Amino acid sequence: MATLATLATLTKSLMGKLTFETDNHLVLIRGAGDLASGVAWRLHRCGFPVVMTELPAPLVVRRTVAFAEAVYSGETFVQGTHARLAHDAAEARQLVAQGIIPVLVDPAAGCRAELQPRVIVDAIMAKTNTGTRMDDAPLVVALGPGFTAGLDCHAVVETNRGHDLGRVLWQGPPEPDTRLPGEVGGYRGARVLRSPADGFVHGHVPIGSAVEEGQIIAHVDGVPISAPFGGVLRGLVHPQAAVRTGMKIGDLDARAEPRYCFTVSEKSLAVAGGVLEATLSYLTQ
Repeated sequence: MATLATLATLTKSLMGKLTFETDNHLVLIRGAGDLASGVAWRLHRCGFPVVMTELPAPLVVRRTVAFAEAVYSGETFVQGTHARLAHDAAEARQLVAQGIIPVLVDPAAGCRAELQPRVIVDAIMAKTNTGTRMDDAPLVVALGPGFTAGLDCHAVVETNRGHDLGRVLWQGPPEPDTRLPGEVGGYRGARVLRSPADGFVHGHVPIGSAVEEGQIIAHVDGVPISAPFGGVLRGLVHPQAAVRTGMKIGDLDARAEPRYCFTVSEKSLAVAGGVLEATLSYLTQ
């Protein structure tokens, strides 16, 4: 019991220190999709100041648990954590001081020069490195395939479902991209809704709603998308985002539990735990 009490005291002390020393512990997260948002949500709850960057028109499917939604709506909440669109680095700093996660439209993360983050997390999930370098920050953490720890980042967090999900690698690459969706509710590829045409998605069913097999969920350029099985619509890209034929635009969940559509997933929590481990390992060295 004494050991547990000591650990609790040390953890509380460290979290308190991180909360107040904003300039020394800023985390910049590239990407604000559901995995990136799970990382931001967990780091923010642990006291880290967090800034996120995104595209001008994010192609995020699980919008109800993604801070990227702030790009469209101006602000959003994920499980009680507030994010707001920021127009520059100065405004981002003001929002951080208010306990709000800023989201900047800044695909190249140019704000890095002004913000000088202690940690950068590449959570773009492009399956390839889009420009992140190991000298971008004192600690650079990347998520999933496309990176090699010790080469273009300091650490990689495994994102493939399975035994190693969330594991931190300090040397070498993670598992390669399987190009197969992870199984959820007994379905893999069938649960992923793909665009039948180029255009914009016009949804007919709100995220979190129950759907029946064969029900029309949305149209893209007049072409209907129907549910391959019954369940709950877990996600659908924003109607202002232009999509291409074959692109992933939605997600159907056979578990039929609406709550899962509005809470951070188990996968996001596992990956976020890996980022938190890597960050604390670096800071406590």
